[in-house]
Amino acid sequence: MAETENLLIARLPQRDRLRLLALCEPVQLQPGTLLYAPGTPARHVYFPLDGFVALVATLDGQRELGVGMVGCEGMVGAPWGLDAAATPLHALVQGSGAARRIKAGQLRHELVPGKALHQALDRYLHIMLMQLATTAACTHFHLVSPRLARWLLMSADRARADSFHLTHEFLARMLGVRREGVTHAAGELQQRALIRYHRGEVLVLDRPGLEAAACGCYAADRLLYDTLLGRRRPGLGSALV
Repeated sequence: MAETENLLIARLPQRDRLRLLALCEPVQLQPGTLLYAPGTPARHVYFPLDGFVALVATLDGQRELGVGMVGCEGMVGAPWGLDAAATPLHALVQGSGAARRIKAGQLRHELVPGKALHQALDRYLHIMLMQLATTAACTHFHLVSPRLARWLLMSADRARADSFHLTHEFLARMLGVRREGVTHAAGELQQRALIRYHRGEVLVLDRPGLEAAACGCYAADRLLYDTLLGRRRPGLGSALV
């Protein structure tokens, strides 16, 4: 089990935190695993530790777009924690690592209005709604290269490392563009010595430069997490987004 803790759980009062942890079980997240699909019931809600999950919207059952990402700052399956019948999104493991999971019914039982866990989930759902709205505008108005920089930064934050694995094919799916578009955008970032990208292995060479190359949506998300969660991301020195 990873040494890091999920930030939503870590922020709970000790009594609530220990009660929730007692109901969770440790699991390992494997890249490419589909945790949820639209219209299907969920048995578990996940609290990532050092693994992370992409939230993916689909159109006509074919076209895909990454609309969000969840790592140690949040939870996967929040709608089911509130007894929603289904989710419109796929939850696809992007980065391997550890997580805690709890049965959806058990989590709903723990969600007493006004209590710390319920309040934490409300704040997190607000963040996710804002992230979804930001991504919708970002996809429409921003060029591929700044959007790619944003997704790489989001991935590095949740991987807690400046190197991680992401294929051109996966990035094309997440950005909703052709693979050639990712190749061109990644080439631009490499020419500027911001990243090194070879056979799916990404290395961030210049994080400040990559942040400057990203669209403003990355900084906006970062500020939102800082404001609502009140927690700075360990490791790379700014908020986890």
